[in-house]
Amino acid sequence: MTQVALTAHNNEAVGADDIPRLPIVSFRDEVAEAVISGGRLCALFGVPIKENALELVAVVGDDAEGRLSILSSQVSGSYPSLTPGCPQAHLFEREIAERFGVLPIGHPWLKPVRFAHSEFPAIGDFFRVEGPQVHEVAVGPVHAGVIEPGHFRFQCNGEEVMHLEIALGYQHRGVERALVGAPNPRTIHLMETAAGDTTAGHALAFCHAVESLSKRGAPPRAQGIRGIALELERMANHAGDLGALGGDVGFLPTSAYCGRLRGDLLNLTALLCGSRFGRGLIRPGGVLFDLDDARIYEMLARLDRIMSDLTSAVELLWETPSVLARFEETGTVSRSSSDALGLVGPAARAGGVERDVRQDYPSGIYRFFRIPVSSMSSGDVFARAFVRWLEVMRSAAFVREQATALAGGLIRAEEGPLSPRRLVVSLVEGWRGEICHVAATDKAGRFSTYKVIDPSFHNWAGLAMAMRGGEISDFPLCNKSFNLSYCGHDL
Repeated sequence: MTQVALTAHNNEAVGADDIPRLPIVSFRDEVAEAVISGGRLCALFGVPIKENALELVAVVGDDAEGRLSILSSQVSGSYPSLTPGCPQAHLFEREIAERFGVLPIGHPWLKPVRFAHSEFPAIGDFFRVEGPQVHEVAVGPVHAGVIEPGHFRFQCNGEEVMHLEIALGYQHRGVERALVGAPNPRTIHLMETAAGDTTAGHALAFCHAVESLSKRGAPPRAQGIRGIALELERMANHAGDLGALGGDVGFLPTSAYCGRLRGDLLNLTALLCGSRFGRGLIRPGGVLFDLDDARIYEMLARLDRIMSDLTSAVELLWETPSVLARFEETGTVSRSSSDALGLVGPAARAGGVERDVRQDYPSGIYRFFRIPVSSMSSGDVFARAFVRWLEVMRSAAFVREQATALAGGLIRAEEGPLSPRRLVVSLVEGWRGEICHVAATDKAGRFSTYKVIDPSFHNWAGLAMAMRGGEISDFPLCNKSFNLSYCGHDL
């Protein structure tokens, strides 16, 4: 991006009035040029300024330099779409049009993201492929497993999937709207449940934003405990996914073992704070629970036993030809598609993109203790599974290191008021990938805008691309290899 944008680092508060406001054509060109040059659209959202008029705000990340570029533009009624020159804007622009009625002219598929015709989920019109052998398959929103609701519409020629369209919106709770005027005592609970299996990730992003806006930081000991919680969350979910992938190909040994071991990993988080999902632990200014020597000893002893069992269970996957035959070259997402869509997390790293907030935009404990980035190059189900296993092993090493090297001192600093008219971008590498929170304050130091982008928002399009040209019978396996959040998308 050229010099016109305001640059900042992760968790660095900037003046809301200092963000450059460009004419819409220049804004569109700046964003497209930045992405073409290797940047990535972390956020694009609208802030209403009057009826049918918006301030568009874009945050573009330069992963190589660890910098974020922020710029804005005012539009009314409609504006020239960014998507033709920047496919990463595709879903963001659909969301803006759905929510505010301001239309991006030239957008290739302006279907609602979450709602169609007021309160109904975004099932509206679906793209259709016509032909003598073409048929349509609808799956969901109610599924056979105990999972969240979502509707999948396939256009198929025999078994081959020509196109998959995904409709969500069944889980919308109005979280972002509820955050305007905050923070208040309820806010942290909304953050902890934004995506129920990502409590530590979203709570940490929120706390970083608040601490930056109030010019306060968490003590070093609290930062270590936060890191342990975040990595335990990653390990538990990855272990569960590896077992579920085994189950999807009928390989029950790994499935059965990993189901139990996921519970054991959740119990480590419960040992930390009393909640298996880590709720009630991370708060602005630090954490609410400390780790004494006895619990550290107990945690490390349990972790050793879990990793021994988990290694045995997961290595069966890599040693079983029938499993590899189903994993390899299934649901492949090319590097070019991954870059064009701006995929994040294990889904991106499985295709050779070494994108990881802990490395690219380090904050908290990750400024001092680095975790190597885990990546593969094939972009298929096998790669997405193996990246998870690499991350489990490296997270376990991090937890061991942190638990035995926690700094002394306090676990929580005093909270302070938020500065007025400031904006901060907070990035955290959750277990699914990059979590992005953008918070702006009004003149009274309350949230005037709070935008939450779960990694699922970026990656649902990746699942659709993974199915293109594949067999529809592979959908459960591909779906599990991404394991995206429905409620995290529907905020």
